[in-house]
Amino acid sequence: MAESGQRAGASEEMAPPLQQNFMIPKKEINIVSDMGKWKRSQAYADYMGFILTLNEGVRGKKLTCDYKVSEPIEKLVALLNTLDRWIDETPPVDQPSRFGNKAFRTWYAKLDQEAENLVAAVIPKHLASAAPEVAVYLKEAVGNSTRIDYGTGHEAAFAAFLCCLCKIGVLRVDDQMAIVFKVFNRYLEVMRKLQKTYRMEPAGSQGVWGLDDFQFLPFIWGSSQLIDHPNLEPRHFVDEKVVNENHKDFMFLECILFITEMKTGPFAEHSNQLWNISAVPSWSKVNQGLIRMYKAECLEKFPVIQHFKFGSLLPIQPVTS
Repeated sequence: MAESGQRAGASEEMAPPLQQNFMIPKKEINIVSDMGKWKRSQAYADYMGFILTLNEGVRGKKLTCDYKVSEPIEKLVALLNTLDRWIDETPPVDQPSRFGNKAFRTWYAKLDQEAENLVAAVIPKHLASAAPEVAVYLKEAVGNSTRIDYGTGHEAAFAAFLCCLCKIGVLRVDDQMAIVFKVFNRYLEVMRKLQKTYRMEPAGSQGVWGLDDFQFLPFIWGSSQLIDHPNLEPRHFVDEKVVNENHKDFMFLECILFITEMKTGPFAEHSNQLWNISAVPSWSKVNQGLIRMYKAECLEKFPVIQHFKFGSLLPIQPVTS
């Protein structure tokens, strides 16, 4: 990986303590009519702003390009490497049902126990009191241990986790590319390993009519990467050869590769929405369409958002204009 390894200065330890009362995030969207509260909330505005800022930050850039890697980014990758190692240490158990291997619960119990310590290792000492609040989003980001499923709500919790780290100043504006290319990409690798190892069910999947069984954000950011690409057009991502030759540079193609590894049969049948998207003339139109679709299919759907948690960093209170 071509990266410039600049390090953030040691001045972070000297920063004054944040005047903030951290709290354990909790559910606030309990009935369908609560959805209006969510769409008016500071949390929604900040979350969507974060997604769109990163969308601009990776525009036209390859995964393999040069970007700054700060110390907090390195620490986040180390955290994800720990989660990966725990999968190796927790093999699936023999059980009658093919899906939802119960060993996932053992793996998850370890995360549940260690999450605050893992987060504390990423943030500077003067922000230690933020760890319990931020750790909740990490625990929500890996799937549900009761149902042994994973979906876009869990993915959103990981984006919320990263958003919180930005809000407390651990991640900075110049970390944008590394947040997507290094941290989020590593997160995707670990989630794919979880999904495969424990045969996790898709949470709230729309089956063939959904974009993907498990993820959404890498399609948004991945399509932004491809805007104004000199050769690759949306019609090319259904071409196996193109995917094989370019997936290491582009998140979108990495997602397509994973789908084709996991599913059998004609692409147009198992991934109808993506097949339709391949007919869109430009990547910028794909990108804009996916952002609209993400809001409509994920962020405005009660079954997804009822699980979202709100605290001091992502508050349910309405946006103050």
